[in-house]
Amino acid sequence: MIQVQVNDRLGKKIKVKCLPTDTIEDLKKVLSLQIGTSFDKLVLKKGHQIYKDHITLEDYEVHDGFNFELYYV
Repeated sequence: MIQVQVNDRLGKKIKVKCLPTDTIEDLKKVLSLQIGTSFDKLVLKKGHQIYKDHITLEDYEVHDGFNFELYYV
């Protein structure tokens, strides 16, 4: 189990526990329950990299304490 942090750049920081085998879409679904926005309207980025829904966290080498930037579409 790893814990990642998501910053929406509007002052909201959310910590989410997930498994390394979870996909980005799974992470977005958990986030959508916590913030009340549909998961398909969320985009996770880090720098200029946009994370694709069908790829797992371990494939992206996401580790415990990783920080995502959250954008709304």
